[in-house]
Amino acid sequence: MSAQPNVLLLVPPGWGGLWQAPLSLGGLKVFAHGVDAYDAATIDYAVSFRPPPGLLKTLPKLKAVFSLGAGVDGFLMDPDFPKHVPLVRFVDVTLSREMAQYAAMHVLMQHRTVQFFAAAQAEGKWRQRMLPRATDETRVGILGLGEIGTVCAQRIREHGFAMSGWSRTRKTVDGVKSYAGAGELDAFLSGCDFLVCVLPLTADTRHVLNAAAFAKLPKGAYVINIARGGHVNEPDLIAALDSGHLSGATLDVFETEPLPEASPIWKHPRIIATPHVAAITSPGAAARSVIDGIAAIERGEAPRNVVDMRRGY
Repeated sequence: MSAQPNVLLLVPPGWGGLWQAPLSLGGLKVFAHGVDAYDAATIDYAVSFRPPPGLLKTLPKLKAVFSLGAGVDGFLMDPDFPKHVPLVRFVDVTLSREMAQYAAMHVLMQHRTVQFFAAAQAEGKWRQRMLPRATDETRVGILGLGEIGTVCAQRIREHGFAMSGWSRTRKTVDGVKSYAGAGELDAFLSGCDFLVCVLPLTADTRHVLNAAAFAKLPKGAYVINIARGGHVNEPDLIAALDSGHLSGATLDVFETEPLPEASPIWKHPRIIATPHVAAITSPGAAARSVIDGIAAIERGEAPRNVVDMRRGY
């Protein structure tokens, strides 16, 4: 880099230290928004999870925006996002593996009826039971076969489940039956005893998991959402659980975060809720990704993992 680029870090108060130090080690001049004084006219790059709406358009020299998370919906929700500026998403093999680990864990927990045995232990009762169905006859569907979804499918397949996946376009993943496009979504859903959502959140995928979608799942299906809370219509999910059509759900993401105290999700007997921890971005890994991306731009090259603004991912 011929000159020291100026980077604006847009993260919640108190988080700046996690990111400022590793980014600065890459030869960047880093300003934490709300903490450091900076001249908006001198900022070359912005780094964030979910920037304040309208702020990015006030940076006239902006060359690129880097996401610190796998999803970029927090940027695209800003109606004033400067769409001529490249938006770079964070892709990290460790993040993908941890997401896959979380998904596989919850499939296995339900398949092996862990909650049944935990309740028996709490009562001091010796209760044995068969698996609800043979593993190779248990169908797990991955909704969204991108980088993370593909790793989820591969990890869960290793346990012997029958795997399928749905994506906007046809994908080829060993041992995973591919469904593609709106015309094949219903057929995909009808073959899912477990449904794992790993879609990007766009206008087209918001509330994709609604009453109509739940009705197309087999009776007794289990839903796992590790993508974004906006994918699930929460009242529709609760209705499908209360009716007995769905056997349960694991949710790591929610429409409103933190999950409000009054939400019925907290105490629903068929929901496992975790606070958006399926995978947490490593500051070191994210900083290296940003540093490498900025270096590429400064050399006149295109950075990797630039978002297609028309598709939203």
